[in-house]
Formats: sequence, structure tokens, C-alpha cells
Amino acid sequence: MKNYYLFLPRILLLAGCMAFTSVMCAPAQADCLDDIHKAGVLTAGNALLGAHPSLWQEKDGTYHGIDADLLQELAKRLGILHWQFIITEWTSLIPGLKVGRWDIVLSDQTITEERMFYAHIAYSHPYFLLYDRIIVLGNSPLHTVADLKNATLGSVLGTTDSLTAHSLVDRGLAAKVSEFNTFGDPFVALKNGQIDAIVVDQATLQSQKEHFADLRTLGPPLFYDAKPAWKEAQAKAHYKLGSEGVVVRGNCPRLLDEINHAMDNMKQDGTIRTILKRYHVWEALEDHLTQNEQTE
Repeated sequence: MKNYYLFLPRILLLAGCMAFTSVMCAPAQADCLDDIHKAGVLTAGNALLGAHPSLWQEKDGTYHGIDADLLQELAKRLGILHWQFIITEWTSLIPGLKVGRWDIVLSDQTITEERMFYAHIAYSHPYFLLYDRIIVLGNSPLHTVADLKNATLGSVLGTTDSLTAHSLVDRGLAAKVSEFNTFGDPFVALKNGQIDAIVVDQATLQSQKEHFADLRTLGPPLFYDAKPAWKEAQAKAHYKLGSEGVVVRGNCPRLLDEINHAMDNMKQDGTIRTILKRYHVWEALEDHLTQNEQTE
């Protein structure tokens, strides 16, 4: 469940959109939703990072996880009989959406003003909020954030988690950051004593608890900071940075409206909470921070 900010420039180049001519970046379609109903299947691009509880595939080919449950429920509420994930590389998600290889992107995409501005895409109302946690072993001598002053933090290269970790160092709250290539590597390094603490999101923490039982967190949740150039725009946004949404082409307003309507109903009737609880990532603050602030 990540925002791979280092990959954004490549995504935007592949998308081929100019900031001031973005309305011409995708071929006009009479009605995206009608086309989906005609096809009888709602297709979603997904990078299949293999992470629990996001999305994974069993040996029999079936998909499981938050994304699978959401897509199935979304298709049902849109009146579409079938749903299908189309697996691709992370950097191909937005370009593939824009040329119509899939109808939506449902792959733990965090909503940002930068992405919407440059790539001419739209996001649904958020269904989940990512935030970071500082994680240590159960027997660690570190008990508060203040104890991290001389600590080495582990995080994952190219993620918003890494930005959070480096921010802690920049503020003098930790000594340095060690970067890793996968989400499991920092936990192995923590167990082996190579680092003192980990900074990753709460969903990654939950998934790693299956393999590392003796873990605890320090301090409160750490919410994401916007890039300096986008701080003003993000401060005006009607969602909290770290929120995840369904991605839709910019020329599919009716599809977006119907997805938003479905998301609103799924929040009101408790469906989204049930899904998040099923995968042990719901916390009380999710109900407050993932409300549809766009409509307030």
C-alpha cells in the first residue's frame, strides 16, 4: 500500500500529458460507464505487489485481499456482472489506464494533487488512509520517540515511508536511515540487529506480524508530509495526504460519480469498515479521516 514517488516522473512521461493541454491527453469517449456495462466486466489495473492485506493471488488463481473485496463490491454496486484484475508493472498503471487497457486503477494508489494536475486523472472518494508507524522489537530499549536520537531507522527505498524516516532525521529525532528494496527486508534487519527501528505504514506492519510476532510501535501515527512544492495545494485539498482512492480517467466523469456514490454508500452501511476489519487494518481513526471530506 505505497506511494512510489520516485516513479512518478516516469509515469508522467509515459502518460504523455502536458500540464496545460491535458484535456487532449486521452481519446474522448461517449460514456465510459456505458462501455463497461456493454462489456459486462469491470477491469482494474493492479501492480500485484503481493503484499498482505492489499492483494495476493492463491495457487488456484483466485485473488484475495482488500483490493479484491473492494473491486467485487464495487462491480456489484455499479450493476456489472463480472470483475477482473489486469496485472501490470507499477509504472504502467496510469499510462495503461489512459489508453484504455483497464477501466480503473485499484492498486493502493495514494491521492495527490500533483498526480491529478499532471496526469489528468481523477480519484474517487478515499476508502483507506495510510500513515506511518515507528516499529521496534518487543525487547528494544527504545520506548519513546525521544529515545530514537541515536537510532538507525530502516525504511523502503522510493516510498513515502522513506520520506517520513528522513524527515525524522532532518528534525534531529533520529541519527540516520538505512534504505531497503522490499518491505520484508527492514524487518529481517531489525531482527538481526542491523537497525534500531523501522518506519513503514500500518498495513505493512500488520502483514509482517504474520512473520515477526514480537513487534511494538513507538509514539502516535505519523501522517505524510507533502513535497515542498505541493504543500500549499495539498493544504487546500479536501482529503488527508495518504488517502487511497480508485483512479479513473479524467474524461469519465459519470463513471467517477457512480464510483463515488458507491463508495459513499459502502462507508455509510459499514461495508468498508467490515473489509478493513477482515484484514485487521481498521482503527477508529479510519472512520474519521477517510470521511468524504470532498462533499462537506
